[in-house]
Amino acid sequence: MGWPIAHSRSPVIHSHWIEQLGLRGSYVPLAVNPVNLPEALKGLSALGFAGCNLTLPHKVDALTCIQELDHVARQIGAVNTVVVQADGSLRGTNTDAFGYIQSLREAQPGWQAGDGPAVVLGAGGAARAIVWALADAGVKEIRLFNRSPDKARELAAQFGSPVKALAWEQRHDALADAGLLVNTTTQGMQGQAALDIDLSALPQTALVSDIVYTPLETDLLLRAKLRGNHVVNGLGMLLHQARPGFEAWFGVMPDVTPALWQKVLATL
Repeated sequence: MGWPIAHSRSPVIHSHWIEQLGLRGSYVPLAVNPVNLPEALKGLSALGFAGCNLTLPHKVDALTCIQELDHVARQIGAVNTVVVQADGSLRGTNTDAFGYIQSLREAQPGWQAGDGPAVVLGAGGAARAIVWALADAGVKEIRLFNRSPDKARELAAQFGSPVKALAWEQRHDALADAGLLVNTTTQGMQGQAALDIDLSALPQTALVSDIVYTPLETDLLLRAKLRGNHVVNGLGMLLHQARPGFEAWFGVMPDVTPALWQKVLATL
């Protein structure tokens, strides 16, 4: 469920697994206007759905529409996966955090939480999941920057240590001893302006991550690669966050295979 939803690659991912595993089922895009979200979620059980994913702009609004939230969804403050339980009630979780850490470890197996401070740009729903995931993985200092500083301060206050909200103007200098740089904003996405950040102070040993996957190589990742940094694009997070939801609905944990990568890449 999203608004809009036509851009989503999730139907490609889940349909691939359903076919690969010989399961009966289907995964469909549902365009749901935000004003209709409570009614749409209530209708899942009656329509025979095992559950659904939620994408923009529904991840936070759904918190008040779901009867049971697991500790991850509660702590992150956003839901991206809904499971219809046997009695028809809804359970919500957030698999974005799992997907992000898995994507880092798949792309760069040597990444360690102790490699240095993480600099996170953005304070939206994806940033909430990524900040929680990094703190849960053991990153000791997370420097959070957002063009609207109130949102960054609110997120930092919610998560507490190790998250520090800093002024957007300080983002360049904050890279000096960073071990990880993460872009969670839409800057760099097709049709958007490139991310405005000077990488001069960033150590070459730092890992640079962008959750944007259209284009697969953003301006940020291209500039980071040219100066010698290892990079991680956003497609791995998309693929890996889908796995726990699929398991919850179908009882099988699927794999992210080269064939799946190629199928999704062909749609970009």
